[in-house]
Amino acid sequence: MIEPFAIHVPDAVLSDLHERLGRTRWAEDFANEGWRYGANGAYLRDLAHHWLHRYDWRAREAAMNGFAHFRTEIDGVPIHFVHERGKGPNPTPLLLLHGWPWSFWDYHKVIGPLIDPAAHGGDPADAFDVIIPSLPGFGFSTPLCTPGVNWWKTADLFAVLMDRLEYDRFAAHGGDVGAFIAAQLGHKHAARMIGIHIHTAGQLEFMAGLGWDPADYAPEEAAFVSRMKAVRGEVGHFAIQSTKPQSLAYGFNDSPVGLRAWLVDKRRGWSDCGGDVERRFSKDELIDTAMLYWATESFHTSARYYYEGAHDPWTPTHDRMPVVEAHGAGPLPS
Repeated sequence: MIEPFAIHVPDAVLSDLHERLGRTRWAEDFANEGWRYGANGAYLRDLAHHWLHRYDWRAREAAMNGFAHFRTEIDGVPIHFVHERGKGPNPTPLLLLHGWPWSFWDYHKVIGPLIDPAAHGGDPADAFDVIIPSLPGFGFSTPLCTPGVNWWKTADLFAVLMDRLEYDRFAAHGGDVGAFIAAQLGHKHAARMIGIHIHTAGQLEFMAGLGWDPADYAPEEAAFVSRMKAVRGEVGHFAIQSTKPQSLAYGFNDSPVGLRAWLVDKRRGWSDCGGDVERRFSKDELIDTAMLYWATESFHTSARYYYEGAHDPWTPTHDRMPVVEAHGAGPLPS
């Protein structure tokens, strides 16, 4: 059963959050102007001040509710998703897949142009039906109480979701772990895929522990290979979240500033912001992400997503080549 859903964080949760922000016990920070030790204390204080005194969750919540939200349950796993119908003669179903520490909301700026290209100077024939699920254990796809849900099992869950929405065939786009979910759809469910589009230059073989060979990429993909090498230098979160995620959870479920520090460090390190995270994300946008984890108390299950993937590695469904048979597979052009 699919049911309409509206976001509404209880007033008590917001009051408790404000009290915690006001009572933050700050760690001393020194010689960390370039964030080499992690999140910079002075920046976090400024962000926390904005969160406490200027950020308006109810306004952000209303903006999120401007889209059509739904929830369903598949094999005991709660799934939240946005579903917006395209305004064109024959919209193409498009599944948009986020990763960690992102959310469905990271796609909100592209929903309008995708569903109504004519309103943005495009051709109505290029319209999409947009489906944006929250990954299991993330945000409003909670509470997740089922162990073992990882990215390649999520691909099966989302294939069922698209069945329930009566889409026989569809396209998928993803980044971060969402790219691997999209690739798995193109591997196991290729017959249903119109195509996949990814912006993380990773391979399913890598996620299976079978190695990662830059030689497998075309010359025009060299920039993506270089970027992936750089990103792989920031593996602290991967090490802890794939081994002892629950140990982090107690601190981040208790301290909003602690949670925000962990998340903003990734936004800064993984984006093309040149060291200035607000060059790419406003304070409100940075806090939105923290709110979606904080209000749903979902950090622990989002972090466990790494553990589940590491402890139940991907195995191929078939041995045909190419591994991903869906047409259109490949990273975005630079």
